Amino acid sequence: MQGNGTKIVFIAAFLAISIYYLWPTAAFYLEQNYIEDLPQAERVQYMEENRGDIQQLRQNSLSLGLDLQGGMHVTMEVGTPRLVRELAGEYADSTLINVIDAAEEQALENGTDFIDEMVQVFQQRDPDARLSRYYRSDAENITRRSTNEEIQAYLKKQRDSAVDRAMEVIRTRVDRYGVNEPSILKQGNNRIVVELPGVAQKERVRSLLKGTARLEFRLAADADELNASKQQIINYFNQQAAEADTADSVQQQSGANALTQVLNPRGRSQYVFGYAASTDTARVSELINQPEVQRMMPRNTELMWGAAPFQELPEQGVELYELIGVRSQVEMTGDVIEEATVNFDQATNQPRVSMNMNSEGARRWSRITGANIGKPIAIVLDGYVYSYPNVETKISSGRSSITGLENVQEAEDLVNILLSGALPAPLDIIEERTVGATLGEESIQAGFYSTVFGLVVVAIFMIVYYRNGGAIADLALMLNILFILGILAAFKATLTLPGIAGIVLTIGMAVDANVLIFDRIREEQRAGKTLRAAIDGGYSNAMSAIVDANVTTFFVGIILYSFGVGPIKGFAVTLMAGIVASLFSAIVITRVVVDYLTRDKSAELNFG
Repeated sequence: MQGNGTKIVFIAAFLAISIYYLWPTAAFYLEQNYIEDLPQAERVQYMEENRGDIQQLRQNSLSLGLDLQGGMHVTMEVGTPRLVRELAGEYADSTLINVIDAAEEQALENGTDFIDEMVQVFQQRDPDARLSRYYRSDAENITRRSTNEEIQAYLKKQRDSAVDRAMEVIRTRVDRYGVNEPSILKQGNNRIVVELPGVAQKERVRSLLKGTARLEFRLAADADELNASKQQIINYFNQQAAEADTADSVQQQSGANALTQVLNPRGRSQYVFGYAASTDTARVSELINQPEVQRMMPRNTELMWGAAPFQELPEQGVELYELIGVRSQVEMTGDVIEEATVNFDQATNQPRVSMNMNSEGARRWSRITGANIGKPIAIVLDGYVYSYPNVETKISSGRSSITGLENVQEAEDLVNILLSGALPAPLDIIEERTVGATLGEESIQAGFYSTVFGLVVVAIFMIVYYRNGGAIADLALMLNILFILGILAAFKATLTLPGIAGIVLTIGMAVDANVLIFDRIREEQRAGKTLRAAIDGGYSNAMSAIVDANVTTFFVGIILYSFGVGPIKGFAVTLMAGIVASLFSAIVITRVVVDYLTRDKSAELNFG
């Protein structure tokens, strides 16, 4: 036993630390079972009284991954083409837009980087042209003399910055929403992977993640110009209908106006271009966005749909939405919003979001409202008009409100989005998976049973084949699992289904080290050495092979953790934790136990 004192101290310390970090997990599990057994009234009261303690236990306990407790896995992509178009600003023309569209199509088809494709397409169409005609940035030293390579590097830097800012905005929104242990990771150049355990409201979360929160204040369109343009557009479609023959499509029969079939040109206000059923808004937008029709629109004027229906027709099962004319120029954006709260409109008792602006915003709002008394100002969020109230007097307080919200939940989510900040670029959800709570519970049971089954089979084999040595290895194996879970809890890692697979794998790896040691001991005994000498020789001769194999596997785990996401990362974490615990249990714990049992020269220990 000489020289084992330090090892015993390390074993005791490792055991104590593991129990210390696993205690909150056990306590939280017992607390949950206790709460579930309480009657409903007592349960609510108990949770309210002990909310702080329960929250602390939850934060310090070993958290379960998405596949074990249910939730949402979402992969989002930053809209790089739109970002590149917006960076060009007023310099963008039809040539650049056509290049962007072609590059987007090629990047999607070839699976290549969009910005690289855009530069290549631009140079192929005009080798002598420069992208610097479209982009300027004093901060990045981008001028008219900048080369295409410099512009390419600038655009990539802006994209990377947009992805980083988007991640921060999403993280803030998710934290405000109240998700426990979310995972938000960057994947590739322009993708963000979000895992939200325990989330069940898919539509609400999807809107929360995608909403760009581009809040804009715009003046309404000139009523006379808008109505004159509307009549011109209706006449255009009348002429199209008159020229159509009987071979026309079903939607546009001969003699029928394609636009007025799906859009009623009347409105509640002179600023309303018309209204349409919810089922027809896409068709109306398609017709209105035709190049010929856009040329008939007044200069500096856009048409936007209302965010909420202004009338419902339950008997027909449709809702009617207004198409509203607004100025293209944005008077003010949501960057000036300092505070946003949910309250109720006293006249309609409907929820609304009240906003307070900072000092700069208040000054600009005072100037805008003072110059447009008697005219409507549209409040636009993400391309939809929430309201367009008339300015009755100059507003110097820097206050405004958003109405037209369906319920309090939508209002609360809107406050969350506004206070979290706007996304620097639009996000598209390209992959979405939902794991139900029932499936997560089944995964936990399957993982538990597989671990226990593997443990029992290995333990029986070791005892049958290696006798006393096998029993010692089984003891180390039990402690090994405790150490693995302790390491995961200490580093606040998340236990996933692949992570459980990693634990099962390390069970075999831990025993493999003991198999090497015990076989070497048996070889030493067959060579005629005493039990004590055979043990010393077995451990020393097997050590290099054990360390080499485990260190190599540990490096593989580092690679998987560095480049993997989601399930692969979870597997890598438990694999590395298992290797550390396995080496410790196989080399240190079993050696201490073996040395203790053979402390007397007359002691007998059977290794099979």
